[in-house]
Amino acid sequence: MKQNKCIAMLLAGGQGSRLYALTNRIAKPAVSFGGKYRIIDFTLSNCVNSGINTVGVLTQYQPLVLHDYIGNGEPWDLDRNYGGVHLLPPYQAKSGAEWYKGTANAIFQNLGFISSYEPEHVLILSGDHIYKMDYNKMLDYHIEKNADCTIAVISVPIEEASRFGILSFDRTARITDFEEKPKKPKSNNASMGIYIFKREVLERALIEDDRDAASQKDFGKNVIPKLLAQKGAMFAYRFDGYWKDVGTLTSLWEANMDLIGREPGFDISTAEGRIYSRNGAMPPQYVGAGARVENSLMTAGCRIYGTVENSVLAAGVFVGKGAVVKNSVIHENARIEEKAEVNFGIIDEEAVVGKGARVGDDKSDKDHIALIGRAVRLQQKAQVKSGEIVDGGAAE
Repeated sequence: MKQNKCIAMLLAGGQGSRLYALTNRIAKPAVSFGGKYRIIDFTLSNCVNSGINTVGVLTQYQPLVLHDYIGNGEPWDLDRNYGGVHLLPPYQAKSGAEWYKGTANAIFQNLGFISSYEPEHVLILSGDHIYKMDYNKMLDYHIEKNADCTIAVISVPIEEASRFGILSFDRTARITDFEEKPKKPKSNNASMGIYIFKREVLERALIEDDRDAASQKDFGKNVIPKLLAQKGAMFAYRFDGYWKDVGTLTSLWEANMDLIGREPGFDISTAEGRIYSRNGAMPPQYVGAGARVENSLMTAGCRIYGTVENSVLAAGVFVGKGAVVKNSVIHENARIEEKAEVNFGIIDEEAVVGKGARVGDDKSDKDHIALIGRAVRLQQKAQVKSGEIVDGGAAE
């Protein structure tokens, strides 16, 4: 079997509890984004655009929709006889069945998969970030530095730094300090959760971590700090492009809004670094007589008879006569009925906002997003205030 220079392991088993109703029945990487995508499309597309054609996708929480969506990997050119995409849920071994206990344990349980391809290096990725990145440039840097581990780093506002793994490094970019989600950050250099390891270094570190009963089996909390303490050759790779951790309703909404012009550095419409997705055939979008659409993104199959401003609409969305949608993200096949209003809302797939209903109020803003869960039906003239979440049944 030929040896791979680098394979990717994509962590996609997270629950995404801070997205509330959006992830009650699907994994976070399967959440809709940008009208025609799902969050995981970005990482998968980055892999194939970077020439990394062997990708293991580690799934666990509510994997059905994600597994069905990825399928054989054909939309991302990952349907290959050798390599390609592999779905890797927890499985029952001779010693028994075991859930993934953390990010490090998930990779540990799949060391056999990694070894079967004999890669020189292993790229560890998260399936829940929005960005375009050439991993091959990071790999070249990693090899040039002869690094045991290279961590992709991005600058974040210092007031947000406590949400991330924060590191410091010297003039050669060698990492000197790393702390996961510190209360008092020493810098604003945030880990993007993107690591490249020499394979033998990764295997040794994960075996040691598995034997440590006190470990939380997490890369940021355990594996990275321990390797640093052992004087491993660890380097920071600076990334200056667009990157968004969409772990909250506010950040997910912001990333969607960035698509329609609020962030000039974020353009996914260019041929270079194209983002691929799995989408069924849909008819063209239709904007009816008297409808008004401003500064918005609409996907195929949308039918607009009302007003849409500063919003992102997925395939098959219906907006009725007299309805108003502002500053909102509407997922696939949702319906906004006649004279309904949505302001600073996220409406999940198949949901219906009934005639004359209102989602959001005068207090709405990006920090108070109203959320209507998958397939929820809001009754006529229902009222959902800013920041409220409706899931699992009809709202009266």
